[in-house]
Amino acid sequence: IHRLVRRNKRPSGGGGPADFVAVLPPEVSSRIFSDLDVESLCQAAVTCKGWYRVIESNERLWRHHCLSVRAVCQREIDCDRGHGYSWKITLLRNYWKSKVKQEWLSGKYSNIPSQNSLPEKSMYPMDVDTWGEILEAELER
Repeated sequence: IHRLVRRNKRPSGGGGPADFVAVLPPEVSSRIFSDLDVESLCQAAVTCKGWYRVIESNERLWRHHCLSVRAVCQREIDCDRGHGYSWKITLLRNYWKSKVKQEWLSGKYSNIPSQNSLPEKSMYPMDVDTWGEILEAELER
């Protein structure tokens, strides 16, 4: 990979390496992007137009992350997919919800003395079934 990048310097004389997405086969670029976490993947998508096109058009990248979120938000993911949302949109709709839900389910907020003690990211709009799951988990503790 390093030889490919060194050989393909930008012709403008800027001296920087060429965009690896433009140089490497799509499968290799996709493999590189698949190692990123969700937040890094979103940041990479806004790096340049070439990266945006590759990331946005690759449903497998988004599906992989979406299925890991599904472990926490199965009902929500299945519902969104049933309504025809893409893997990316489904992931973006449920990513932070899954983080917050997992923290609640794990008992992170079990011993909070007041609502003022809750961190800002501890709340997220969730449906009644999700809050029911959280309350059941709390009652079992």
